[in-house]
Amino acid sequence: QVQLVESGGGLVQPGGSLRLSCAASGISLSRYTITWYRQTPGKQREWVATITSADSTNYIASVKGRFTISRDNTKNTVYLQMNSLKPEDTAVYNCRTNRGVNDYWGQGTQVTVSS
Repeated sequence: QVQLVESGGGLVQPGGSLRLSCAASGISLSRYTITWYRQTPGKQREWVATITSADSTNYIASVKGRFTISRDNTKNTVYLQMNSLKPEDTAVYNCRTNRGVNDYWGQGTQVTVSS
């Protein structure tokens, strides 16, 4: 059974940092593309960052230079390092991967950026 579990969210002041984790079981993340998304109430889910199995990364323009996606294959975990956080980064963050026709999502972790 494949499970993705996000952690690391919380309340942080503007300009602060958080590191989100997406830990997997039942699947080897090193073999797949992993994507972070975020969503706020009343808004569509937004793609944030992607890392491929070849460790190629891509980011939405609004987080480029502030967020870094990476993976630790020994821990079967993908990270999203978020620096210089802004109030507009407030959202529930989810990680996602897919294997064939199957789509896997974590339960999400809340990030709140507020003074």
